[in-house]
Amino acid sequence: MSTAKSAASAPKVLVVDDDSDIVELLEYNLIKEGYSVVTASNGKKAIEIAKTFIPDLILLDIMMPQLDGIETGRILRANPEIKNTYILFLTARSEEYSEVAAFDVGADDYITKPIKPRALMSRINALFRREAQKAESGDQIDILDLTINRKNYTVTQGSEKSIVLPKKEFELLFFLAQTPNKVFNRDELLQKIWGADIYVLERTVDVHIRKLREKLGERYIKTLKGVGYMFSNEEN
Repeated sequence: MSTAKSAASAPKVLVVDDDSDIVELLEYNLIKEGYSVVTASNGKKAIEIAKTFIPDLILLDIMMPQLDGIETGRILRANPEIKNTYILFLTARSEEYSEVAAFDVGADDYITKPIKPRALMSRINALFRREAQKAESGDQIDILDLTINRKNYTVTQGSEKSIVLPKKEFELLFFLAQTPNKVFNRDELLQKIWGADIYVLERTVDVHIRKLREKLGERYIKTLKGVGYMFSNEEN
């Protein structure tokens, strides 16, 4: 494990890969961009480090010994302290099922090796830029029995039930709930939630919708077959 000296306000990045050359390449470029960097060579170490480091971003290789990236990501996403941490998966595999598996455990982006440092830094900077552009106040929606608060990324259902959502699931829910009964197609949702500079499969939206329904119930997000999804504010 190595730590970069930087200002306390610098976004914190955890790099996880069993290839030391890739780790060195990523660490060098991230430090140059002003990020605070810690590294791990496997998933088990990454999970332990994340508990105390609380990264803003995790770059996570998929194919690793001991514990692969998908399972590592699943465990990391179960930690409420890092529920809002960005996770970008890195992989030499380009099969669709690998990408779907990554987004199924809460990935924010999926990058195929060989890594192009300048392109990767651009995508990382874009993630943090969009975060900084969000409104600082007035970010609460009260609809049906849900209270959705973007200032602290909390969702309350009813009077007591608190629901923990990964960042992208939360953002998707908040976006749909802002304009209830308006249907958005997958392309629109990909543009609004993931951004034009990040390429992900349309199926990624379906995965996130399914996971929201599993956690919230079926009543809130409706499917208009062949068109897209909407948040319904109908009581029944």
